[in-house]
Amino acid sequence: MIQIITPIQYIFSSQIQAGIEAGKYVQVYRSGSIPLGMVRNSATGRFVAHAVGAVVNNSPLSPLVNASEFAMGAAQMYQMHQGFSAVQAGLNTLQTSVGVLQATTAVIGVGVAANLAISAVNLYQTLKLREDVKQLRLEVRDGFIDLKQVLKNQSAEIIQQIEQVAQNVEYRHHRTILVQAYGRFVQALICIRDALKLVDINMRNADIVSARGMLLQALADYNNPLLYEQTCPVGQLRRKECAWAIDQAITTTYQIQGAYEVVSDRLANLQNQIRHDTVNIIDACETEDKLDFIFPEIKRLHDHDLVVLNSWQHHVDWRRSLSPEEEKLLSSANFSDSDTYNTENNQKIGTSPLPPEQKIYEELKQKSHPLSLRDQLRFMMQTELRREAETYISLQAPLSGYKALVPANLQQASHMTIANLYWYFQARDESTATVEA
Repeated sequence: MIQIITPIQYIFSSQIQAGIEAGKYVQVYRSGSIPLGMVRNSATGRFVAHAVGAVVNNSPLSPLVNASEFAMGAAQMYQMHQGFSAVQAGLNTLQTSVGVLQATTAVIGVGVAANLAISAVNLYQTLKLREDVKQLRLEVRDGFIDLKQVLKNQSAEIIQQIEQVAQNVEYRHHRTILVQAYGRFVQALICIRDALKLVDINMRNADIVSARGMLLQALADYNNPLLYEQTCPVGQLRRKECAWAIDQAITTTYQIQGAYEVVSDRLANLQNQIRHDTVNIIDACETEDKLDFIFPEIKRLHDHDLVVLNSWQHHVDWRRSLSPEEEKLLSSANFSDSDTYNTENNQKIGTSPLPPEQKIYEELKQKSHPLSLRDQLRFMMQTELRREAETYISLQAPLSGYKALVPANLQQASHMTIANLYWYFQARDESTATVEA
């Protein structure tokens, strides 16, 4: 089955949007059907504007890990004389993401964390922490935040959990690895920022290569098997998220150098890696409290982070397909009519006390067999995993008189329906087997 990607809707400035509606401008599409965040003049073909925002499922594009600037700023990134600002903004977002996500491990720790404690750093709380860091209300030191100070108004149990984690010998060993890795990550980003200021291309490339080496070493540290041994699924997810962010920074170094084929391959591989890693984490999630944590977070990764990576890859592949004439048009484009993409405005949490993903999860819990919730996540991240469940349902349904549950109809059903049906028939089989015994 083809992996389903959440549709993305690009937003353009009011002036550009009016021109689109009047037929003066037309949005750029890849392969005739995949929308890109750029607009060109209908008559001359000249590129005139880039998107200033994006919406996914009627919500502003707001990835948890990835830098939405890399999808939104794609047009400028191909104009290297103008695009360094988009690169800088994206790297800043990645640095903030890694710092905040890593800091939450001070609550999660190693092993089994208390439900109340991990709820203090759930999706909504993490988004709030990220915003506080971006607004300089919180400081990240060595890749960590003083969570005892941040959560001082929380219950005594949470503060006690933080203190217990800090004293845990295994966690202290993990923390040492993470601090060193974060230091390399930050140093590499500084090197990239300095390289972007260089006029000499050879010197710039040399510094970019040096920075990439530091990033690769940092990535190896974050992927150190020691960080995942005896670590609960919640902790594994947060460590993986840091690794995905660094992987994205490495890909950015290749884009700066114009190696678009490498960029496209890396983005495809990273999307596959995220799906693979999250399914492994889902499979390891055996308790309801851990599922309460990871379900909304993985839903956000699916609906926003994978969308950013997919959009970025489409922009890169479109760039690779341009004719020499269109390359000249792109390099000479004037995007002065475009407003500046405002990351802060596009990623506001909003006034709701819960992210949309949390609301969706609470609704699914009311309608789903407990075990089906985990399968719904698995199906969402790797659609091909539905096949076994669909086959099982299609074999069991006729025995119970459900003639409508044929393969063609099952393929059109939602993940919730398939997972619930699967566990319904599983329970029925177990009940029949018990009676016969």
